[in-house]
Amino acid sequence: MLKDITIGQYYPSESVVHKLDPRLKIVLSFIYIVAIFFIKNFWGFLVLGGLTIALSYAAKVPMKFLLKGLKPLLILMTITALLNLFMTDGEILWKWGVLRVTKEGIVMSAFMLLRIVFLVLGTSFLTYTTTPITLTSGMESLLKPFSKIGVPAHEIAMMMSIALRFIPTLIEETDKIMAAQKARGAALSEGNILKRAKALVPILIPLFVSAFRRADELAVAMESRCYHGGNDRTKLKELKYQKKDTIALILFVGAIAVILLCNLLGAAL
Repeated sequence: MLKDITIGQYYPSESVVHKLDPRLKIVLSFIYIVAIFFIKNFWGFLVLGGLTIALSYAAKVPMKFLLKGLKPLLILMTITALLNLFMTDGEILWKWGVLRVTKEGIVMSAFMLLRIVFLVLGTSFLTYTTTPITLTSGMESLLKPFSKIGVPAHEIAMMMSIALRFIPTLIEETDKIMAAQKARGAALSEGNILKRAKALVPILIPLFVSAFRRADELAVAMESRCYHGGNDRTKLKELKYQKKDTIALILFVGAIAVILLCNLLGAAL
């Protein structure tokens, strides 16, 4: 299960999406997230699905790799679907005791599932196609105007970049600890929920110790290299907005406009 977690990972490729300006990708990811919650009918999700497939093809990231990232969320998705299915008021289609399934509940359940799926798939492209260093530069550039009012743009971007960078490392560390505990006879996947939760204690303690140790080593390394924030720092590669970024922006905005048009057509019908 841990190996299925792809959040924060970078998928190396020479695609056109990888070469786009990171600032543009951050802004488009935000627009993508907002657009998901504005969709009011299944036609909008159909267009969004086409956009996601097109992004997968353009970024040269296999759909199998994208869908792999949904596996750790199956429990959350199942709980969300069941809660919306049985707790939404409306036209009753089936009833058994306190449980009831309504027409509106089925629609709401499907909507919530699709929102979670596209939220994970769409936003994953940001980390799949952008290295942590480039992502840091893009975040810092976008936050730089707010530095005039005291917002530490460089420090915030650095912290977010380090957090994303250490997600795969912590997952790998957790996998090693679990393998070591199983080799010592620990039953991590047996018994009821309480027993499984209790069995996680021998994993969480060394994981926290390892995380704090890595954080301390990183702090010492940064201090030994005389790191003092973003003051007077230069960059090896300056971010430049190019023609391909404009084309990508126009295509993306066009797709979002089609989604909004689907909402209007759905309301008219």
